Amino acid sequence: MTVYNSLLDRADAAGLIPVEYSNEIMNSVASETSFVMKLARRLRDMSVYQKTMPVISALPTAYFVTGTSGSAALKQTTEVNWSNVTLQAEEIAAIVPIPEQVLDDANIDIWAQVKPLIATAIGTAIDNAVLWGTNKPTSWPTAIVTAATSASQNLAATAAGDVYDHILGATGIIAKVEASGYQVTGHLAHVSMRGKLRGLRETISGSATGMPIFQTSMQAAGNYVLDGDQIYFMTNGAGNASYLMVSGQWDQLVYSLRQDITFKILDQAVIQDSAGAIVYNLAQQDMVALRVVIRCGFQVPNPVNWVKASGQYPFAVYTAS
Repeated sequence: MTVYNSLLDRADAAGLIPVEYSNEIMNSVASETSFVMKLARRLRDMSVYQKTMPVISALPTAYFVTGTSGSAALKQTTEVNWSNVTLQAEEIAAIVPIPEQVLDDANIDIWAQVKPLIATAIGTAIDNAVLWGTNKPTSWPTAIVTAATSASQNLAATAAGDVYDHILGATGIIAKVEASGYQVTGHLAHVSMRGKLRGLRETISGSATGMPIFQTSMQAAGNYVLDGDQIYFMTNGAGNASYLMVSGQWDQLVYSLRQDITFKILDQAVIQDSAGAIVYNLAQQDMVALRVVIRCGFQVPNPVNWVKASGQYPFAVYTAS
C-alpha cells in the first residue's frame, strides 16, 4: 500500500528534540555563536513581547550661591528627565533539513549534529541585524555601524596614519568613543583585522621594520586583547571586510529574551529561496526539517552623560575605506 499522508509527529520527534535543550540553544547562541551577545548586556527575560526601560534624557545642574541676602542668596532649581525606550521581541528562525537516512542511523547523535547548526544560524542573523542592519526588524534600534557613522564616530583605514594611530591614537576610534563620554569595553572585528594587528611593527628610521607592537601577551591562549579589552574576530559568517572593527562600551547595548523557543518537524513541506525556487521538496526527497523559532529584542539606551549631553553614541567603527 502506498501512503502519502504519514506525519512525523511530536511523539516520534521526542528523542530528537528534548524540551530541556531549548535553554541550551539559547545559551549557545549567547555565549558561543553570536559575537554581539558575548559583549552586550543581558536584561531579565521578557514575560511579554515588550519591555520598557527608562533612560536619563536630561541631567541636573548645580549652581553656586553668590550672596547672603536678596536674589543672590536664592538657590536655583534644576531637574532630571527620563524618557522610555522599548525592547520588542522579534522572531528569529532557522530551518535545518535532515535526510531521513541520517535519522535512521542509530549510531549518530542527531541532536548533537543539528544544535550547533541552529545556534550558528541564529547567532549570525542577530549579529548581521544589530551591527549592519541586515534584515533588521523595525522595532530594533538603528544598526550600530549606521548610527556610529551618523554620529561621525567612524574612521577609514585609508586615513592619515597607520593602524595603531587609527585605533589607539588621539583621534582614533577608541578616542572617538571616549569623546562621547563612554569607555570602550570590547571590540568586534573582521577576521582580516587579525593579520593587520599581527603585522604592526615598530618604526625604525622611518620604516616599520622593528619588533611587533602586539606581542604574545596580546595573543595569550588565542584570546586577543586590545588596549586591555577583549577583541573577538567574527568567524560565524556575519559582516564583510568593508567593516574592519566595531569598538564601544558594550553594556550600552542591551537585549532580552522572550523565553519561548518552539520546535516544529516538517516532512511534507517545500523549502524555497528568496526568488521562490524550490530548494528542497521534503516529501519527494525523503527528508524532514527541524524548524526552530526564538524571540528576542535589542536596544541601545544611549543616555546623556556628563561628558557629552547631545549627539553622543557609545560605539565607533573602523572601515576599510
